[in-house]
Amino acid sequence: MRAKVTYFVTAAVLVVYFVLVGSRGVLLIENGSAVTITFGVAVLVLPVIGLWFLWKNTQFVRRANRLAAELDAEGGLPVDELKRTPGGRIDRDSADEVFARRRAETEEAPEDWRSWFRLAVAYHDARDVARARKAMQRAITLHGTHGTHATQATRATNNENGRARDARTP
Repeated sequence: MRAKVTYFVTAAVLVVYFVLVGSRGVLLIENGSAVTITFGVAVLVLPVIGLWFLWKNTQFVRRANRLAAELDAEGGLPVDELKRTPGGRIDRDSADEVFARRRAETEEAPEDWRSWFRLAVAYHDARDVARARKAMQRAITLHGTHGTHATQATRATNNENGRARDARTP
């Protein structure tokens, strides 16, 4: 919850900043000389790039959160089994051990978005944010491509297993 509040406050501050910068760009353009128009257009480009970046990051976070919710509903979220230092930081050897398992899981099922999601969490725990983001993006892409079909197949299998258990119960 704290991360969401921080994200929304930061996003709101950025939007206010972009509006202020954009208004300065418009004022420069309204001045009318060739130099101020050029600077005004250049200043207007910055908020556009910033808003685009903010939008793309917000979309990424929303998609990743949807995957997390779906994986949680399936009972497939990775369990926090990492050892911590007395200061509360993740033990590097523990993170490396979990990462090796997650990487092997992903190599065994390279088209499974769930394994890529868990690999992204392992990368994040190992403080490799760039690779964590790439792995999460891969999970999002695979979910978009195979997610609905795979989720329906998993549910169908779970339903069949449940029916088989129910049939055996007197």
